[in-house]
Amino acid sequence: MNIIIPMAGMGKRMRPHTLTIPKPLLPVAGKPIVQRLVEDVAKMVDMPLQTIAFIIGPNFGKDVEDHLRAIAREEGAEGKIYYQEEALGTAHAVACAAECLDGPVIVAFADTLFRADFKIDPEMDGVIWVHQEPDPRAFGVVKLNEENIITDFIEKPEVFVSDLAIIGIYYFRNGAMLRDEINYLLQNDIREKGEYQLTNALENMKSKGYKFTPGQVIEWWDCGNKNATVNTNQRVLANLNGELTRRNNVTIENSTVIEPCFLDEGVVLRNTTIGPYVSVGRNTTLENSVISNSIIQEHTLIRNANLTNSMIGNHAVYDGTAREVSIGDYCQQSE
Repeated sequence: MNIIIPMAGMGKRMRPHTLTIPKPLLPVAGKPIVQRLVEDVAKMVDMPLQTIAFIIGPNFGKDVEDHLRAIAREEGAEGKIYYQEEALGTAHAVACAAECLDGPVIVAFADTLFRADFKIDPEMDGVIWVHQEPDPRAFGVVKLNEENIITDFIEKPEVFVSDLAIIGIYYFRNGAMLRDEINYLLQNDIREKGEYQLTNALENMKSKGYKFTPGQVIEWWDCGNKNATVNTNQRVLANLNGELTRRNNVTIENSTVIEPCFLDEGVVLRNTTIGPYVSVGRNTTLENSVISNSIIQEHTLIRNANLTNSMIGNHAVYDGTAREVSIGDYCQQSE
């Protein structure tokens, strides 16, 4: 089994946090988004993982590439890096790792997390994970027949046709067939809304007898912008189910932690109340503050703050009052 993870986007809706780090490496409840995605996908697989292919931008850098390979090693797989030079759509992104489209394959786009409770049946042709959305116009959606087989793929419908939104995770028993259909789109310049869409390749596979069934998730969490990522941090913290949430060498002086929270190594709390739903990165100090429902990254200092629904980057300094903030790496702000 191979896993392909397209993650080459610039993350513009997450700025300033993505000016110094790719969006899939931003932390949620103490782990990078992409690491949580890999772990959750691996739990659904009852066969050995061979390769995890990460499709990234050409300028992500060696440190990012080394980090991604380490994530793959933790799952017993080889991590491979592929580059998408230009954003030309979801099918084009997957094609960048064409050599990994062989045998059973999972494709998982790295801007979403989920909670599910089932194993993949390797004998099924394909599974497309969906979630009911009250307003599905921003997503690709599927329609089903009475036998629970997908009959249609519609990309961002302007008129309601289904509320089953595709969340960006797919299983293919025959990765080579997907590769051939994507190549057909690219070679014949078949685009939809200006891009090579994966849903068009899926439609071609379906027309040739390939049967797709929906995989229903219990929860689906978006990481597309600051507010969505903070909300995802909240939901992940609420569902950690015994995962370690307080690392070594945490100092708590005259402070209160309202669970669930995540405190990484070297965190210092002085005269501070945090929680619920706060994640704090390594070697960060919080003093004389009240903080809830927020993500605070590494090596940061916060004083005299009353924050909620906020996200603060690495190596930042904030000395302020009550507000909602979004501060990137190496910023300093006082009020």
